[in-house]
Amino acid sequence: MDHSHKPNAARPNAARPAARPMPRLPPGLDLRSAAVLREIVEQYVETGEPMGSRTLSRLLPLNLSPATIRNVMADLTDAGLLFSPHTSAGRLPTDRGLRLFVDGLLQFGELSEDERNTINKALVQTGRSLQETLAQASLMLSGLSAAAGLVLAPKGDGPVKHIEFVSLSPGRALVVLVSADGQVENRILELPPGFAPSALQQASNYLNAQFSGLTLAELRRRVATDISADRTALDTLTNSVIEAGLATWSAQGRGGSLILRGQSRLLADVDQLEKLSSIQSLFERLENEETMLRLLDLAETSDGVRIFIGAESGLFGAAGVSMIVAPARNAQDRIVGAIGVIGPTRINYGRIIPVVDYTARVIGRLLG
Repeated sequence: MDHSHKPNAARPNAARPAARPMPRLPPGLDLRSAAVLREIVEQYVETGEPMGSRTLSRLLPLNLSPATIRNVMADLTDAGLLFSPHTSAGRLPTDRGLRLFVDGLLQFGELSEDERNTINKALVQTGRSLQETLAQASLMLSGLSAAAGLVLAPKGDGPVKHIEFVSLSPGRALVVLVSADGQVENRILELPPGFAPSALQQASNYLNAQFSGLTLAELRRRVATDISADRTALDTLTNSVIEAGLATWSAQGRGGSLILRGQSRLLADVDQLEKLSSIQSLFERLENEETMLRLLDLAETSDGVRIFIGAESGLFGAAGVSMIVAPARNAQDRIVGAIGVIGPTRINYGRIIPVVDYTARVIGRLLG
């Protein structure tokens, strides 16, 4: 099931009226059950505390007695949507309950003009490098969400301005790639025995004379075609070194990096050793390159904001965290990165979804 969300026109921070309109009911819930579940989740997001039937009877716009509410809570508990953290009558939402709330009962909207201007002002500043802009985006998301902000920097596949093979020592060379946007990346390359350093200069000259301005993928294809057609005017050994040098980016990825700010916010509510261990495991997973690629895959499978609660993403296990992530797309609608936040499951979904959505669009324009 695709849990994509596109913010609508309602304001996420508007004060709750005495009797709010109920969206279309999720399957399996009647009006009373939906009202009880929504109130419990919203109070959980606000306070983190379990809610009992007497408190609910005072808050709900429906005229329900505490006894009726207890019966509804029992049914929701049996359905796996609520649980009792201890022996009291209070209830908290399970991950399934939160998912049902987010998919069918959550009301959120677009940001105000002032809020959009604040985000634009924070990100669209001259004199910053790409990496500094992305780090600022991550820091800003953390501040706005009271969670950890994450920005997956794009894997560079823009035009290549210059590529050079530099001899390091017998049997080793450095492949230097300069992108049109000024980013410089290096890879170490093992050379065949007896390979002459002068052949490295010939390889560099050939690539820059023929293929400057192509993307790396286009460059690999054109070089492979020239080599197969014997059009490079270089010997077989030099051709193999050129192919191996270009392939280092194919094998290792190019320029992708995860920028995470506000990690300490994930530890704010941690009061158990078991939860602390889960959060530490989460940090370790986020540093893994495979996790970064998976994050991009998750973003690419949706055209809107995606919300993962608990273990749903397959990235973190049951760490008691939620992740809200959106793809950053350029003007050609190509994925150039991913923007999001990671926080406790009681994160303010209605507030954060439109923030992530708009920030992803701004970053997409900047990277495009």
